[in-house]
Amino acid sequence: MQSFISETVDDILKNTTSFKDVVFILPSQRAKVFVKQTCKDKIDVGFLPEILNIEEFIHQVSGFHKADNLQLLFHFYGVYKSIEKSPVTFDVFSSWAITVLQDFNEIDQHLVNTKDIFVYLRDIQRLRKWSVKGEFKETELMKNHYDFLEKMNEYYNAFYKFLVDKNTGYQGLLYRQSCKKIDDFLDKNSHKKFFFIGFNALNKAEEFLFQKVLELGNSEVYWDIDTVFFKSNHQAGKFIRKYQKDWKYYEKKPLKTISNSFSESKNIEVIGASKNVTQVKYVAEVLEKVTNFRDTALILADEALLPITLNSLPKNCSAVNVTMGYPLKDVPITNLLLAIFQLFNSQEKLQKVAKNEFYYKDIIRFLKHQSILSLVPNISRFSKEIAAKNQTFINNNNIKKLFETTENSVKEVFITLFNPLKTVGNFIERILNIINLLKDNVDALEKEHLFRFYKIFNQLKSFEERYQYFPDLKTLALFFKQLVASENLSFQGEPLKGLQLMGMLETRVLDFETIILVSTNEGILPANSQQNSFIPFDVKVEFGLPTYREKDAIFSYHFFRLLQRAKNVFIVYNTEHDAFGSGEKSRFVSQLEMMRDDIVHKIVSPKVVTEKIELKEIEKDNSTLDALKILAKKGISPSALTNYLHNPIAFYKQKVLKLKEFDDVEETVAYNTLGTVVHETLDELYTPIINKFLTVAHIDEMKKQTKKLVIKYFKEEFKNGDISTGKNRLIFEVANRFVINFLNKERELVADKNNQLKIIATEETLTTEIIVNGLGFPIKLHGQVDRVDELNGVLRIIDYKTGTVTSGNLRVPDFENLRDEKHLKAIQVLLYVYCYTKDKKFDFSKPIQAGIYSFKNLNSRFLGVNFSSNYRKKELDITEEKLEEFIEKVKIYITEIFDINIPFIEPADLKY
Repeated sequence: MQSFISETVDDILKNTTSFKDVVFILPSQRAKVFVKQTCKDKIDVGFLPEILNIEEFIHQVSGFHKADNLQLLFHFYGVYKSIEKSPVTFDVFSSWAITVLQDFNEIDQHLVNTKDIFVYLRDIQRLRKWSVKGEFKETELMKNHYDFLEKMNEYYNAFYKFLVDKNTGYQGLLYRQSCKKIDDFLDKNSHKKFFFIGFNALNKAEEFLFQKVLELGNSEVYWDIDTVFFKSNHQAGKFIRKYQKDWKYYEKKPLKTISNSFSESKNIEVIGASKNVTQVKYVAEVLEKVTNFRDTALILADEALLPITLNSLPKNCSAVNVTMGYPLKDVPITNLLLAIFQLFNSQEKLQKVAKNEFYYKDIIRFLKHQSILSLVPNISRFSKEIAAKNQTFINNNNIKKLFETTENSVKEVFITLFNPLKTVGNFIERILNIINLLKDNVDALEKEHLFRFYKIFNQLKSFEERYQYFPDLKTLALFFKQLVASENLSFQGEPLKGLQLMGMLETRVLDFETIILVSTNEGILPANSQQNSFIPFDVKVEFGLPTYREKDAIFSYHFFRLLQRAKNVFIVYNTEHDAFGSGEKSRFVSQLEMMRDDIVHKIVSPKVVTEKIELKEIEKDNSTLDALKILAKKGISPSALTNYLHNPIAFYKQKVLKLKEFDDVEETVAYNTLGTVVHETLDELYTPIINKFLTVAHIDEMKKQTKKLVIKYFKEEFKNGDISTGKNRLIFEVANRFVINFLNKERELVADKNNQLKIIATEETLTTEIIVNGLGFPIKLHGQVDRVDELNGVLRIIDYKTGTVTSGNLRVPDFENLRDEKHLKAIQVLLYVYCYTKDKKFDFSKPIQAGIYSFKNLNSRFLGVNFSSNYRKKELDITEEKLEEFIEKVKIYITEIFDINIPFIEPADLKY
């Protein structure tokens, strides 16, 4: 394959014997390396030409230095503050100033008369406000917008003058200055010969400069265009056709260089892949088959795919040269810095600045970052301690205790970090201390990340000391987030080795045998037509500024130029209609399909491997049986048995392995805590009247004590938790309301003279033993029943439930399907009844019932276990025969638990 660079150098060598005073000017930095290498290969002896990219050439002509984005923003804010009487804060300013700077840059690059365009903009706004009847209603927002546009010219003039005085500026300013100084530059360099190589879409300043240089007579420009696009009305040749038509240079000179390689035979595949991950994984499969990576380029139309692409490259890609910048927001250290910001932002938001306390989640997030974890040895113990004490906020004493075993140098930095914050400058100093500390404990790549942030925060420190633009930490945090969202980290590598991984713009001038183009979707290639500018579309057209139409033509050129000399082309697009793309392939791909008839189409998707889902199964052995025997001796509770029936695996973990749930800080009151509070409150209220008949007076007295007792038990169960505000306050009120509503129902019951209610017991522990055939040891059953009472001569065993229970949950017409989830609550209360009757040697000549009070269904009052098969009738009385029939079924389940041949098996219909 004869590349464009090789063809161009060959042509230049025909008429150039020495490169001593020759200057090559190229569109990109990447192209310089390839041109230099080609020159080395083709020139045996003598000087190499001076090789510049266009930015370096503009710098030479203008004599100005290009300022970085951060410097420009701070300088612009200074100018803005000198103009405005009531300037906005820096974070608000930066949210629109970045767009304004882009507009200034574009205006200068295209040599637009700034007075004309800003007056034009001003007049448009005034016309919009104009009304025949003078009834235009202007909101405050509209007024601010109009005022802002009225002052655009004032901002521009002041800022331009400020930068010129400092001999620095943004790229557009350098272009405008170059146009003013080009004659002087050419006079001083009249002995030099300039070659412009591989350009396409030029801004007005570049057009002016190119033509000025070409007027010398000894300079030339080499375009890279194929006859298919140039000698037609194809969008890809739009700009070069225009230059041939408009430039005086081409009245006497032919246009160089028009190739004829696009029509040659090529292997082109257009591949549709579902989702971005599938695209990248398919590309990895293609790369596994590639043997010559030097002539292979992987181009990402969507540069956001870079992180996932780097993690998906196959093993045979031993060398990769990445041209694109890695997004700063995806660097691990960014999360650490954001976590530090969050520490103090949450502190202020949660009003803990005075006490200098930090929200526990923010502390844990910071400590468990990969860069910090290795420096602090006892983070795990610290996490367990705050969970055990239920500490939502962490004070200085806790923090000092955490770092007491760390090295002194580390301790000092961390203790300082958590000290009360005084100024923004003080915060920046702490960040720099953290970066200095980490630099000796990370690998080479992370050092590069840290160095980038070190430079950023040093700049911020310098500007803050000089200008004090950040009134508080919140402003700095917002600006920092804007900064990392727009900044990239540059890669360094050997550009002539390995796979070339780049974005579309970096492909200029370069040619490869194998091209893999990823994410070629409409809306990405070309990008959508939305413009981030304060200059309306029609104004841009009027003043010759580029719009989305010109940008579409630029990307059309890049796309088709890339394919001109390639032999193997893989074009991959996302077929999914989702938030990441339209699912429609790029219009450029559709054009390509119409232009060629040798394209292979494919649709790829992830391989779906269907596997039979095997339920978890745990075999029993002698050690399992030993643990179960200990449980039999200690006692099986109704909740343990229902847990087994619901999920044997969960029963095994809790009762055999003795595993407990991870203890975490209970920030919001958990539902089981709410239930415990309600149970304990009712227990204390009813204990004084055990063996007494309940009266209205009793209830009224209880209601007076309710709130105090609910608070008392919340303090016990919720430990250091705060129930005075937020969700916890609502949950506290719910608990209080549960108890009050229950007492009100009790009051209604005993207010009826026909009812007599005696409290027999509360929170009573019951135990009994049963003999199961086949087991050589008794099984102890035990449980704590919430309440035993007697209503009109009927003994009732009652369980309180803070959740929702309906009568259907307690309907048990037979005992055949007790394992069904709907029967588990009935099993529980029936086991309480069995234990009670055996423990108390109950006389079954008296009536006995069992049931539940559901605090979310109190209107149903007492929900009794119902044995009736008729939906319309109730059969609530529990006979000795019924209870024995029930316990025989329970024995079957207990036999199953202790049978070594029956493993613990996860139920197939388990919901969670």
